[in-house]
Amino acid sequence: MKGKTFKISAIKEGTVIDHISADHTFKVVDILNLKGFDNVVTVGMNLESKKLGKKGLIKIGGRHLTKEEVDMIAIIAPKAKINIIKDYNVKDKFRVKIPNVIHNIIKCANTNCVTNVYKVPTKFHVLKGDPLKIRCHYCERLMDIEEVEMV
Repeated sequence: MKGKTFKISAIKEGTVIDHISADHTFKVVDILNLKGFDNVVTVGMNLESKKLGKKGLIKIGGRHLTKEEVDMIAIIAPKAKINIIKDYNVKDKFRVKIPNVIHNIIKCANTNCVTNVYKVPTKFHVLKGDPLKIRCHYCERLMDIEEVEMV
């Protein structure tokens, strides 16, 4: 298919999440709970990218993300960019940023942690953003991206 390009249709209003590492695209879909969403959702995976080699892209018609959702995306896809679309135009564009402290988004991998035994809200300190390295506030367990499970 030399010379052919793949086009993804525009959305009138909503959110575009670009520059997701290809292998984390469907983790972002799961985080945003898009499987039962009624509006248009376009998911592209393994798209060519000069910066990432292969990337993922998600377009969500009629929906804007909460700060908590953006924080969750930052944890899974720290290089992602968010575009806010209004009347088919980009009205705002920003990179996700991993917060220094992550509250009640990630589950601690230590089964004996107080957050798992007594259902205390989780809290993690970010030691490194990319690749992710975090420490549980309560049990001090160190975790990386492979151990991350959303609450």
